[in-house]
Amino acid sequence: MNVRQRVRQGDPEAFRELFHAHARAVYNHAFRLIGDWSAAEDVVSLTFLEAWRLRERVDIDDAAGSLRPWLLGIATNVARNVRRTARRHEGALARLPDAEPEPDFAEGVTARLADRERLARVVAALRSLRRAEREVLALCVWSGLDYAQAAAALDVPVGTVRSRLSRARRKLTTLVAGGVVEPQRIRREPPARPGQVTVDRDNAVRFVQEI
Repeated sequence: MNVRQRVRQGDPEAFRELFHAHARAVYNHAFRLIGDWSAAEDVVSLTFLEAWRLRERVDIDDAAGSLRPWLLGIATNVARNVRRTARRHEGALARLPDAEPEPDFAEGVTARLADRERLARVVAALRSLRRAEREVLALCVWSGLDYAQAAAALDVPVGTVRSRLSRARRKLTTLVAGGVVEPQRIRREPPARPGQVTVDRDNAVRFVQEI
């Protein structure tokens, strides 16, 4: 019995294998869409819970096909809901007085601030794109899905994926290279906890050079 059949039948061991194989990819994809370390962790948890709920929709005819596009499609929908919740939360916080900044005495603070500044500019540029453009960019460029896989994940035609990706590349290149976006404040990356999925921040910044 292949993995797809086992997942569809609700085999717990198959889902553990699925998590270990794709949790990092889901986490990275979620962070690219949301730009928040903590929220990306929430998306990972919710994605695999939703995958369990939707397990009977797994196509067992494509026995050799990876389930990563399916998971990233679920993660994209989950991220949309998380962003909506975050916007409501941010709106409430915006009505409160700003908290006093806390000093950071960690070693290498200068390098970390420079890294966060670069990452903040990339995140700000991504946020300036339309949601549909940001999603297809994250799936095709960062997560490495081909046009057909991204189309299946987003439930749109392949031609739509191509046009959105083309527009997103042009816009993001102009925004970042031209310096026309101001970096937005992003949450400090929390210390890694045992078993936590981590994201490579250098890859997040390097992305701009790959488009």
